[in-house]
Amino acid sequence: MDLQNQQRIKDAAEKYGPENVVVILGSSDAEGAEIYAETVSNGDPTYAGPLAGVQSGLAVYHVFEQEIRDECDANAWEEQISMMEMVLDPEKLSEAVSGIRAQFSKYAL
Repeated sequence: MDLQNQQRIKDAAEKYGPENVVVILGSSDAEGAEIYAETVSNGDPTYAGPLAGVQSGLAVYHVFEQEIRDECDANAWEEQISMMEMVLDPEKLSEAVSGIRAQFSKYAL
């Protein structure tokens, strides 16, 4: 996750409170999704960005998780996301992020 996005997430959590921020990832690989999920919930594991050492416990989900899909407009989902659902591994991506969420997140939807 780049430094600007880390700063945006940190700023949002400080402004609105971590209990009111949900991070939705759209990573295409499970390993990247895990790293991003850990970064926003438990702090930057590389200790290089604004979230280094920040254990915010933010709620983090992958866009393919059912909780997120249930919140989306069906037409928008079909138009914007369904194609990627066919070429990626939604189950593996969802499991990667939900595992990190279970370990580090203090908040949920």
